Amino acid sequence: MRRTLIAGGLALLLLATACGESRRSGPPAAAGSPTASRQDPAQVERTLASLRKIDDLPMYEMTYDGDYDPTAGLAGSTPPSPFGCSLFAALGDRERPLFARNFDWEPNPALVLRTDPPDGYASISLVDISYLGVSADPAGDRRLLDAPLLPFDGMNERGLAVGLAADDGARAEPVPGLPKVGSVRILRLVLDSAATVDEAVAVFRRYNLDFDGGPPLHYLLADATGASAVVEFVDGKLSVDRRQGPWQALTNVPAVGVPDRELRQDHRYGMLAKELDRAGGVVDTAGALRLLNAVRQSHTRWSVTYGLRSGEVRVVTAGGGTRDYRLPMS
Repeated sequence: MRRTLIAGGLALLLLATACGESRRSGPPAAAGSPTASRQDPAQVERTLASLRKIDDLPMYEMTYDGDYDPTAGLAGSTPPSPFGCSLFAALGDRERPLFARNFDWEPNPALVLRTDPPDGYASISLVDISYLGVSADPAGDRRLLDAPLLPFDGMNERGLAVGLAADDGARAEPVPGLPKVGSVRILRLVLDSAATVDEAVAVFRRYNLDFDGGPPLHYLLADATGASAVVEFVDGKLSVDRRQGPWQALTNVPAVGVPDRELRQDHRYGMLAKELDRAGGVVDTAGALRLLNAVRQSHTRWSVTYGLRSGEVRVVTAGGGTRDYRLPMS
């Protein structure tokens, strides 16, 4: 559980990657020795021993024992490859707010990761471990110790959830004096240090996002109070859309400053909007998964729901396997 806030930031050149139609040119470069781990040998052994295969995607789960440095660099970068994801926050029931997403990408090995750093919030996140250079049989591979650095979506113990999607038109102009952070790594910094949407937006504002080596991204945030926001880059500058209604959704079209009628012209966004309007933003886990299934694509790798107050997490893989988790909330 969280003990103290993560302070400040170092100048970073970190891995960037993202979510659209798959055009990947080959496997990512191997990551070499882990750089993030701040564990002692016994913690390393317990972490790697906790790895379990849970689905033939393949998907694994692992509990990270001990500390890591979320600002540590990774070798290699990701080739530019847009791909499409669908995300929404259903906030109409303030007692049961929910965050859901489809991750649409290639059939790479994935990991459900539990982390509980001494200086950050505990979280559950999902990681495409191919970006660590890890194969489909990762048992004993020490590169898994860098898995905390690459959450593609996740929720922390305070009920703050975040996910990413490709936004081909985005462009992030650097702000003088701010450190640089990879466009996926920013999710780890948010999960470790932000309890609310406002705090998460503040984390984004402390860094220059680096889209080099991968497609530009935008992000959906939601928290246990029922707040939500889209963070994206418009004309090179970070912009935030805080939707006041009972739901907020994101696909792969720009959202900030775009009229709702135009957003609904996107097929997946339009389907999400229609059903979320009909439900008044009140959706339980089963309903959220049905809605995700309605907008799934041939390359949807996993669907996940996060209960922002309950801590309940349900993961459904491309093969139909389902796993349930519960994150103790603070």
